[in-house]
Amino acid sequence: MDSLSPTSSITVHLATVPQLTDLVAIAHREIPGVSISEAGLAQFLHRDPEAIFAFERAGKLLGGIAFLHLNGRGLEALLLGGIDLKFPSHEFLARHDEDVSAIYVWALVCHGRAVAGLANVARHLRKPRFISADHFAQPSTTAGRDLLIAIGFEPISSFQPDLWRYQRPWNRGSSDVRAITSARSFGDARH
Repeated sequence: MDSLSPTSSITVHLATVPQLTDLVAIAHREIPGVSISEAGLAQFLHRDPEAIFAFERAGKLLGGIAFLHLNGRGLEALLLGGIDLKFPSHEFLARHDEDVSAIYVWALVCHGRAVAGLANVARHLRKPRFISADHFAQPSTTAGRDLLIAIGFEPISSFQPDLWRYQRPWNRGSSDVRAITSARSFGDARH
């Protein structure tokens, strides 16, 4: 993902409150099991303005991506299956002035050429606040799984069902995830 080349054909920017109505509608239509409300998403955006991006082409909204920026406790809870990903507790989320330990792809909706905008998001996520954080996701569709594979995600053993990770190139060889998950037996871990 970090090797994707940014594009000028898709405009990617931090989402604004007026865009939330359309982003919520797209998410409800395209992502199975999404239950977030516009008010809930607005509250989430207010807490962390860098957590939601909008993808546009020629001024038309094509989709977006939302992240949970997890602190160290949040990463541990994710790997051990101790976090409610639909309604995450604030204790697991990095404050806007805090470095991020893990980036969880909370929702991604984009079709066709809009996918190219992921490179622009990846560029943003190379800022100092995010630079050490690996990315995690749980695909909810076959297309989502195919996209994760295409951009370098791999399934990992964890207590969180169907968890995938994109390990940043500079983190490869790091034992952070192994140290957290070794606290519990992998005999019970789901793949």
